[in-house]
Amino acid sequence: MAPAIYLSHPSSLLHDTGSHPERAERIVAIERELERHDWFAMERVEAPRVASETLAAVHPVRYIRAIDELCAAGGGAIDADTIVVEASYEAALHAAGGAVELVDRLMSGAASTGFSALRPPGHHAEAARAMGFCLFSNVAVAARHALDAHGAGRVLVLDWDVHHGNGTNDIFHATDEVLFVSIHQLPLYPGTGPAGDVGSGRGTGYTVNIPVSAGAGDALYLSLLEHVVVPLARAYEPRLILLSAGFDAHRDDPLAGVELTEAGFAAMAATMRRLAAELDVPLGGVLEGGYDLRALAASTAATLEALTAPAPRTPADVPVTPAALAAAERLAARWPALAAVRG
Repeated sequence: MAPAIYLSHPSSLLHDTGSHPERAERIVAIERELERHDWFAMERVEAPRVASETLAAVHPVRYIRAIDELCAAGGGAIDADTIVVEASYEAALHAAGGAVELVDRLMSGAASTGFSALRPPGHHAEAARAMGFCLFSNVAVAARHALDAHGAGRVLVLDWDVHHGNGTNDIFHATDEVLFVSIHQLPLYPGTGPAGDVGSGRGTGYTVNIPVSAGAGDALYLSLLEHVVVPLARAYEPRLILLSAGFDAHRDDPLAGVELTEAGFAAMAATMRRLAAELDVPLGGVLEGGYDLRALAASTAATLEALTAPAPRTPADVPVTPAALAAAERLAARWPALAAVRG
């Protein structure tokens, strides 16, 4: 059987943002925790640099050059949230490259599952704008690569970071090649992702935003996955599933108000693993947010334990919450399979 893989690179630690919430200690905390679990027997892989043409399939060359030049000049603040230093460009190339290498190994069958744990994160980065701690849209670059280099045809991206993945949302807004599903707190930075944003043009219906309120917890998230995301995926029939795996929806995270636990993240990962097995498609995750170091490390470990367990967990009986029923009813016009969801 192909191994599960864990992708990393030393450059992630050199993207030195100081006391910023998105800091190098995040990777240190994750890897200390994974070492305690003997890495869940995952094969450790050094993430390569992303190929220039692969990055340019999502980000304009002039934008890529501008980030390179800013970092080469010593860096600075791009906006109030996003800081770069000289080493940040190299780190960002490897962060995108790790996500792409994950896709290459998943799509070729060289890996059974995997996790790309690099920084800076990516889901806020728009095609030509860095923001929200992000320089390049790592998951979007990886998904685009799956379509272009592997002929995937259809990719499902599930973003469970507590903040809306506005970059991924906008990059795939007008295409049906990617089904982008985001569960996020609203109102919260960046203020995007209302339920009414459903994509545009050929992509109408393929952007699925599911905002939740502060205080949402494990039961609500699991209900949304089981009764909305799973039937959506069955109807869409993706050839690859990617998780934009932020862990800032944890109850201890300082930047948001959602109340997930490590057990909740593990259960969500188990649900997606069962779904991938049912559809016979590969599944991998890419690190996004998570800013309480203990919660981040424990939640990442719980997720990877679920993804790498010898067999998918037996599904539990997950009640349909009012929020899941409302989301299913809202989406049923474009996705008839959701009409079967009943409270």
